[in-house]
Amino acid sequence: QVQLVESGGGLVQAGGSLRLSCVVSGRAFSTYAMGWFRQPPGKERDFVAAITWNGGSTRYADSVKGRFTISRDNAKNTLYLHMNNLKPEDTAVYYCAADLRGGRYSAASNNYDYWGQGTQVTVSS
Repeated sequence: QVQLVESGGGLVQAGGSLRLSCVVSGRAFSTYAMGWFRQPPGKERDFVAAITWNGGSTRYADSVKGRFTISRDNAKNTLYLHMNNLKPEDTAVYYCAADLRGGRYSAASNNYDYWGQGTQVTVSS
């Protein structure tokens, strides 16, 4: 069973930055595509960003383009989400997810096989 553990969430003022991390168990992390999703209070879970197994391709939601950067360190089994210029509307629980099809960097949550438990990000105005 693959386990994903997010960290790095917290409370930040608008305009600030945070870096989320997601550590993935097992030896196959370098073969997975990975994604970040978020769920604002009272709303559905939405796509944020995705990356292929080798980091060669990335995809972002329009709402975060130019502010967020997804990256990975396969040697550390870790996925990152660097978030800059945060806005109150970025407030949400952020989830990382693993897709066993490493070449796909999908925005569709049903393409992901494993999920973390989430980390809360709160942006104050």
